Amino acid sequence: MSTELTEAGDAGELGAFDIGRIMAALPHRYPMLLVDRVTRLTRDRSITAIKAVTINEQFFQGHFPGRPIMPGVLIVEAMAQAAGILAVESLGLAGSGKLVYFMAIDGAKFRKPVEPGVLLQLDVEFVQKRSSVCKFSGRATIDGQLAAEANFTAMIADPPQG
Repeated sequence: MSTELTEAGDAGELGAFDIGRIMAALPHRYPMLLVDRVTRLTRDRSITAIKAVTINEQFFQGHFPGRPIMPGVLIVEAMAQAAGILAVESLGLAGSGKLVYFMAIDGAKFRKPVEPGVLLQLDVEFVQKRSSVCKFSGRATIDGQLAAEANFTAMIADPPQG
């Protein structure tokens, strides 16, 4: 059953989230948690989040020695985690243990290297929202300059039993 996207009013605006609320929405933990702050979330519509990229990130040890650059796949993962927060909050699933799994990544493009010392802004919006499958469009920017973009599809599922 598809949910039509409508113009969000003040009732859909959830504002900023600290790391505690992010961790309540996502199962990810260090070193895979790639969202440090949510600056704005409008339920059923969009999210703006921040990843503070520091030289202390594990991946910079090998990507690349002498020229540290955040791997593109992790930039897409950061956008996907922001999308996961948007989906969980929009569908009222925070604290439910539900997981958001990638199903597809389309049109990923990388425009600018992401280096240590930047705030990577993650802007993600719903393209289509259903109860168990959602489509998103994401952009990662640094100081307003496009670093990466992608469209992706995710499935909302129960956590594994065991």
